[in-house]
Amino acid sequence: MDGRKRVVIERVSPEIDCGRFPIKRVVGETVTVRADVFGDGHDAISARLLYRKEGEDSWSEILMAPLGNDRWEAGFIVTELGSWHYTVRGGIDHFATWRGDLEKKFKAGTKLAVDRQIGAELIDKAAQRAGGEEQERLLEMARRIRDAGADADALPLAQSSELAQLMAEHAGSDLTTTYEKELEVVVERREALFSAWYELFPRSCCTGSGSHGTFRDCERFLPLIAEAGFDVVYFPPIHPIGRTNRKGKNNAPIAEEEDPGSPWAIGSAEGGHKAIHPALGTLEDFDRFIAKAGEYELQVAIDIAFQCSPDHPYVREHPEWFRWRPDGTVQYAENPPKKYEDIIPFDFESAEWHSLREELRSVFLFWIERGVSIFRVDNPHTKPFPFWEWVIREVKREHPDVIFLSEAFTRPKVMYRLAKLGFSQSYTYFSWRNTRWELEQYMRELTGSEVREFFRPNFWPNTPDILPEILQYGGRPAFAVRFLLAATLSASYGIYGPPFELMVADPLPGREEYLNSEKYEVRCWDWDDPRSMRELISSVNRIRRENPALQTTWNVRFCETDNDNIICYLKMSEDRSNCLLIAVNLDPFNSQEGNVRLPLEELGTSAGHPFLVHDLLSDERQIWHGELNRVALDVRAVPGRIWQLRPRLRRENDFDYYM
Repeated sequence: MDGRKRVVIERVSPEIDCGRFPIKRVVGETVTVRADVFGDGHDAISARLLYRKEGEDSWSEILMAPLGNDRWEAGFIVTELGSWHYTVRGGIDHFATWRGDLEKKFKAGTKLAVDRQIGAELIDKAAQRAGGEEQERLLEMARRIRDAGADADALPLAQSSELAQLMAEHAGSDLTTTYEKELEVVVERREALFSAWYELFPRSCCTGSGSHGTFRDCERFLPLIAEAGFDVVYFPPIHPIGRTNRKGKNNAPIAEEEDPGSPWAIGSAEGGHKAIHPALGTLEDFDRFIAKAGEYELQVAIDIAFQCSPDHPYVREHPEWFRWRPDGTVQYAENPPKKYEDIIPFDFESAEWHSLREELRSVFLFWIERGVSIFRVDNPHTKPFPFWEWVIREVKREHPDVIFLSEAFTRPKVMYRLAKLGFSQSYTYFSWRNTRWELEQYMRELTGSEVREFFRPNFWPNTPDILPEILQYGGRPAFAVRFLLAATLSASYGIYGPPFELMVADPLPGREEYLNSEKYEVRCWDWDDPRSMRELISSVNRIRRENPALQTTWNVRFCETDNDNIICYLKMSEDRSNCLLIAVNLDPFNSQEGNVRLPLEELGTSAGHPFLVHDLLSDERQIWHGELNRVALDVRAVPGRIWQLRPRLRRENDFDYYM
């Protein structure tokens, strides 16, 4: 260590697990970096943020601004996909120290001839690092400071902003301290942060009772899904389904001859993870569906479930990838007392683990070649962490636009570890957070801690596996409440499509699972049912697209209410030009009303000044006054409001008006 380096750099943030894992951003987002940068004595400090795209040789630099108590801050915008790196550099700022001392000495009446000479020498050294006109300008300033007839004439030159800027660019030093780590940020496309998902079983895109849907049949529903404002059509597994131990209706251990089985029991004589179920069509039909979806600006996501039916070709061709019991039988999947007799897990502790993971990587690459760039990964928490870190890195090295959604309803630390390893988005506990306190605390955990740097939530009110209790008994209001919360609290959300639109609420007795689940049988849905929630869904998706405040998760700010059945929160765009206030009635049985307290200062207005609120759902407008305002949410209509707040503006003639 060079003992002449006097500056210390500590507590750099964001930094995940001492720099072990990268943070996440999407293209266009800002990385705001803070650090403690300080030195001995009273000399001024200069702190700089350094950043570069992976593969670039040189760093870009930004001066950091002091926040007080030796804390500094600066930010940079990531403009391309891939990995970026950042660190912090600091040093003694001899010029700023000299300039500050010069003013103090002048005010104290001290003669400054020697001090002016010292400053001129500092400027001369900076000029040697500059070039062209800037070099000439620095040399001229040094001469004028040195040769000024009086100290009073030299001081304004020393204090000029032009000189400060030139010195900041060219002063430099060989005695700076650089933080010992280069930290990483993985940059993904915008859809990794902001997207609306629609889950659809292709086999249930039926033309009539008893028929099996195909990809060609699914094409008929693309206009409806697009018109409703969704971004992603997500298919559960589309592969051949095994027959051995096939599950029957409602997860019955014995299937009838006509039962289609669970799509997650992957593999049969027709093929495995790189094949299409013959009843759905061909690979060419799938390619055609992706192209048709693209015409409606819809992306297609598919399910990747790394498990096999006993009939999967892998079991015959690569028995070394599976765990065999002492009696010669294969180890089926189980989570005692649950048993999954129709699937076999891979043995990631196999001696042939290298060949296994290479083959699984090739599954991703196969579907990427066919135009898929979004994968919902089933139960990643039941596969080793090192595998996910490796395979996601490998895939994204060649295809940085690929998005991975983690379906891991498990312990928090496991969910967070998977996100750190590279999953772009994650399912969450939202499905079971119902009260105001639960929702507020959970959102604060996701957005108000370092979790926000690596864990992007995707909120789902329901899934094929989960029919939450509130949807079972709450009727249409409960579906509307949960939808409004999912679509406005999180920038990414999804619905298990037709059952949610049609408010299907029949559970298995005593369970949070669907009766007559589509996981085990074909269900032909009535897409023209007049009871559908499609109108509300379409309106909210339109509002999401038109309002930047809803296109990020990190800006939620909860407002105080005097009724615990009402949750209220602000969402404001980064430039503060778009401000929304969302209020939702959490009680699906009763209309609720109460007072909401608004943070007027954050809204750019003050007490006593009225402002316009525009409900984007009903198109109603009101004038509100002051920080306390009364809201009424009718459970028989839409049990929530999405208000656009129109802050008071001021003309040059001081005339108040509303946007």
